[in-house]
Amino acid sequence: MIEIRTSRIHGTGAFAAQDIQAGQRIGQYEGRRYTARQAAARDWDHALTYVFGLSDGSLIDASEGGNATRHLNHSCSPNCEAQEETGPRKRLQIVFYALRDLKAGEELFLDYGLVVEDPSDPADYRCACGAAACRGTLLGAASAPAAKA
Repeated sequence: MIEIRTSRIHGTGAFAAQDIQAGQRIGQYEGRRYTARQAAARDWDHALTYVFGLSDGSLIDASEGGNATRHLNHSCSPNCEAQEETGPRKRLQIVFYALRDLKAGEELFLDYGLVVEDPSDPADYRCACGAAACRGTLLGAASAPAAKA
C-alpha cells in the first residue's frame, strides 16, 4: 500500500501506492521495542530518528527492524493519523489511517506533534511542510514555545 520515494518535504517519504479511502488502515509501525526503563537508560543520539512513543512509556524504534511506515513525513495539514491500539497479547501498537481519500502517488503525512522535555532551541524542530496552516515547528502544543504578542 506504501511506496518509498524522494520527498519534496524531507529526504525520503512514503507515498500511496494505490488509491486509499478515508478511514482505511495504511499500516502498522514496526521496529525494536524498548520498555520505559530501557528507553530512559539509553543514550539516544540526536541525529535522524524513527522513534514513536506509546502511552505506557515504551518506545518503538523503527531504525531497527522498521518498515515503510517510518517514512511518513510531518505536515501541519496531515492526511493520515497515528492511532495507538491494543494488538495481539495486549501489546500496544501504532497503526496509521487515512484522514481523507488519497490518490495513488500522493505523499502520506502525519502531524508529528513532537513532545520534548526541554526544547533548548525551537529552530531544531523547524517545519518545512509548506502548508497554508503551517505552524513553523514539528513541536506539538505541549512543547511549542508560547506565541509572543
